[in-house]
Amino acid sequence: MIGAWAVILVTLLISMKMFGGSYSDSFKLPGSDAQAAQDLLAAKFPARSGDSSDLVFQAEAGVNDPAMKTRIEAVIAQVKQVPEVASVDSPYDNAGSISKDGTIARSTVQWTTLAKNLKTANIKTFVKTAETSTNNGLTVEAGGRVVASIEQGSFSSESVGLLAAIVILLVAFGSVVAMGLPIGAALFALGSAFAILAITANFAPLPSFSPQFAAMIGLGVGIDYSLLVVTRFREGLHTGHNVEDSIAIAVGTAGRSVIFAGVVVAIAFLGLFTMGLPFVTALGAAGAIVVGASVLVAITLLPALLSLAGTRVDSLRVPLLHSTEGVDERSGWFKFSKAIQRHPVPYLVGGAALLLLMAIPLFSMHVGSSDNGNNPTSTHSRRAYDLLKEGFGPGFNGPLAIVGDFSKGGADKIDAVSKALAATPGIVQVTPPRWNDAHDTAVITAYPSTSQQDTATATLVKHIRNDVLPPVLDGSSGRVLVAGQTAATVDISARIASRLPLLFVGVIGLSFLLLMMVFRSVVVALKAAVMNLLSIGAAYGVLVAVFQWGWFKGVIGIEKGPIESFLPMMLFAILFGLSMDYEVFLISRIREEYLSTGSNATSVTNGLAATARVITAAAAIMVTVFAAFIFGDQRVIKEFGLGLATAIFVDATLVRLVIVPATMELLGDRNWWLPGWLDRLLPKINLEGPAVEAPALPEGSPAGGS
Repeated sequence: MIGAWAVILVTLLISMKMFGGSYSDSFKLPGSDAQAAQDLLAAKFPARSGDSSDLVFQAEAGVNDPAMKTRIEAVIAQVKQVPEVASVDSPYDNAGSISKDGTIARSTVQWTTLAKNLKTANIKTFVKTAETSTNNGLTVEAGGRVVASIEQGSFSSESVGLLAAIVILLVAFGSVVAMGLPIGAALFALGSAFAILAITANFAPLPSFSPQFAAMIGLGVGIDYSLLVVTRFREGLHTGHNVEDSIAIAVGTAGRSVIFAGVVVAIAFLGLFTMGLPFVTALGAAGAIVVGASVLVAITLLPALLSLAGTRVDSLRVPLLHSTEGVDERSGWFKFSKAIQRHPVPYLVGGAALLLLMAIPLFSMHVGSSDNGNNPTSTHSRRAYDLLKEGFGPGFNGPLAIVGDFSKGGADKIDAVSKALAATPGIVQVTPPRWNDAHDTAVITAYPSTSQQDTATATLVKHIRNDVLPPVLDGSSGRVLVAGQTAATVDISARIASRLPLLFVGVIGLSFLLLMMVFRSVVVALKAAVMNLLSIGAAYGVLVAVFQWGWFKGVIGIEKGPIESFLPMMLFAILFGLSMDYEVFLISRIREEYLSTGSNATSVTNGLAATARVITAAAAIMVTVFAAFIFGDQRVIKEFGLGLATAIFVDATLVRLVIVPATMELLGDRNWWLPGWLDRLLPKINLEGPAVEAPALPEGSPAGGS
């Protein structure tokens, strides 16, 4: 088996080197107005289809001072020479490009293509030109989406997570060998998954951050799954079984749980296919691939490695940290479980109340898109944003592109469109139309009075589309579309809102059916779904409190703003799947104990005592990996990190170790209720495996450890 996996990995790596495709950052939204406008510009007006940048000037003596005017025009001339720059507007040629007090001026730099396709060196040259021009009373800042794209420095928590995993596993196992097995298996799975993703990039539009996303998820689930198998193997050894039987028990019980947990996680990721967003669909496929690789390694390669390690799995012990697995009545977890069972109501009420309290901010969530005003003040894009806001108003950082398609006639309506836009409340400035060479496509830039992330701007976009443009174009064969980053955000939010119920129903429904089949219980399946939603709700609440309300914003280093429109959807898929891991680990052991003892109370006590340490260790690794993202520079990275870390922490501690045991104690044997007709209808899936009797241990030998 080890040889076969070595051949597979080497083959995949060679194939990746020879046939690996390129990752893509093509965030298209088929069927939307914003995408239609972008496609129209690319086809008929390529000179205006690229992204634009802001070039902002601030002069203490005033931008109309002759000396300052000469310097500003010289900077513009330099920027025009930067490769991939299509054009640069002079503030002296455009009305409204100089602030009322005369100290701030703005120019629009039009690039030949979108930011994702521009050469980084050319963008850096543009920024460097602005930097070197700032002196002697003149400040020059380069801003906009293009500049922000190179300021989004990558931040990877994989190394932090790997180091944390090593430390946590050493504490959990007290053995270097036992620690190394889950780490090695996880890295093996990641290597295979990376190669598969690179090859898949030839056929699917995988985003450029797919490897980082896969590493984040794969490191967590890969270690989790292998950790569960190794834990059960050590328990078998410590209860007197030989190596072969211990492996059989581990694969027959923990291995089955790993397969099932992996299927549920994959379902959650594949649920993203329902969203109708190509880059989200590709990301869901990437997550499913890395989870699948982690499951295969945990149930095939890892048992082979365990057979080599054998009884040496406890070798290289760490002083004071060595421990064993299983149910030990002297352990703290056993005593903790007994305490919950003695007073289940206070624990259940207290835990549920805390979760609901954390989720309260969720009900005021505002989804949208943050802008450069949320970037660190150390960045050029933020400083340019602040200057534009100071000189012209917040809306000049998020202009609306009004794109007219008059290939079938109706070009005479363009003046009426301009007048209607100028008369629209919320629009403070409208530029004259710019025509392509064929004179069948025009672009008007409209500047709103509110910022890109303001809800009023999204409302304005909808008003222009639904109320302003239709009367003007009535009876005309022309078509006018609203594009720009704000319009794209409106379209994405609308698409997500319309498809989100499908994601929720599909993922929760399929998971409910699978849990019901495995645990032969309606109650357990329903409880798992509800508990997962409570964990996710608490994570959403914390996100709103921090990023939208501004709690602890100084500590985290952010500015208040909306929650990114795609974040709730992505977090739901990721968190629902990962949370189900811990549910499967815990409930499968409780059910195993229940089938063995016939006592609900005993099964809850033993199940929690046997799995609490592996659940807390696995969760601690994930929380550390995710929390490291909070220290990234970019707002979205921080949002992902805080949301994931919060949900996993709450789920693995408050939910699985407090609320679930308390609920199961109160329900008693009703936990395992399943109507007879449904029992006969559902296929049977056995996670407990065949029973293997433990040999008699010498008197005084421990049956488990703490």
